[in-house]
Amino acid sequence: MDLQQLLQQFGAHQNPQIGIDTPQVDTAETVYISSLSLLKMLKHGRAGVPMEVMGLMLGEFIDDYTVRVQDVFAMPQSGTGVSVEAVDNVFQTKMLDMLKQTGRPEIVVGWYHSHPGFGPWLSGVDINTQMSFESLNPRSVAVVIDPIQSVRGKVVIDAFRTIPQQSLMMGVEPRQTTSHLGHLQPPSAVALVHGLNIHYYSMPIKYRKNEFEQKMLLHLQKSDWILGLELNNSLTHSQKNISLLKEMLDLTKQYNKKIQEEIQDEKIKDMDYFEKQQEKLHEKVLAKKKQLENQEKNENVDQKKDQENNQMDIEVEKNDVDKKQVDKKQADKKEADKKQVDKKEAEKNKVKKPESIKNVGKLDPKKHLEQYIDILMARNIQQSLGTFLNTVVF
Repeated sequence: MDLQQLLQQFGAHQNPQIGIDTPQVDTAETVYISSLSLLKMLKHGRAGVPMEVMGLMLGEFIDDYTVRVQDVFAMPQSGTGVSVEAVDNVFQTKMLDMLKQTGRPEIVVGWYHSHPGFGPWLSGVDINTQMSFESLNPRSVAVVIDPIQSVRGKVVIDAFRTIPQQSLMMGVEPRQTTSHLGHLQPPSAVALVHGLNIHYYSMPIKYRKNEFEQKMLLHLQKSDWILGLELNNSLTHSQKNISLLKEMLDLTKQYNKKIQEEIQDEKIKDMDYFEKQQEKLHEKVLAKKKQLENQEKNENVDQKKDQENNQMDIEVEKNDVDKKQVDKKQADKKEADKKQVDKKEAEKNKVKKPESIKNVGKLDPKKHLEQYIDILMARNIQQSLGTFLNTVVF
């Protein structure tokens, strides 16, 4: 008979429930934490930083796959930066009796404690505390939350349950794998070093909220109407007004400068338009003048042609040569004039930066000035009304 058979007989003698057909906990068993419980645990954990804090979780075991946490409450404890222990065992019974009187009939489904800054895992003291809870109820859960690493939208939290040492020695799996839920969250290296999957295993966590908790969350950050009647210190209020007025003065100067720049731009645009109109009129006059000159030249040419028809063939050839030279000179002159006109048009039609690109990256003084005026008016109206009510009532 080998060692494993001896251990199996010893385990069956000590705990007859351990066997092949004995129902085991499932990887699909999930802890559902309410919004109220999560907020209370986070607030309690942050209030105790840098010390560890602990408390009890109230809820119910719905079925073999669901543990529901409805509420939590703190308890007397002795904590350090790396461990925490309960110091009053009678407090739990008294607290449960008082909660039943206030409409909380739930039972204790486990406990929670904080690990400020070093992640969720169970230390040796935590494992002993969890084993004491599991001696009362084998399905008790230990929740560990890190209030320092938790940020908005992501809570660093995990739930654990210990592995029976007898089943571990016998080589029996602590849970039966029938779902992927228990393997979605990869274990951290710190938790593996501190005995995860050796002395305890992790359980999946989900969050739920009912209609009343949803209303509570919507009004959590909403300011109360009574805050509008509170008066600020008069000296502080006057200093804020002075600083705000100085900023408004600077914004007014910037806004005035911006308006002057816009007026100057409009003047430049008007001058450009006037110059363009003058150039167009001048071009029309030059064109008319050139047209008249061409008509006179054409008439002179016709007269010369009539005279040249009576001359000798040599003189006609000579006049033809002279005419070609004159035409060439006129064509060169026209081409030079055309190039000069095109150059002036290109200079006038240069692309200017639009206003939308010109003001990119700059402060809009008008918009900020309107906001500061609203803030200043609201502050002074609130302060004046509060002073008036306090004077009349009290």
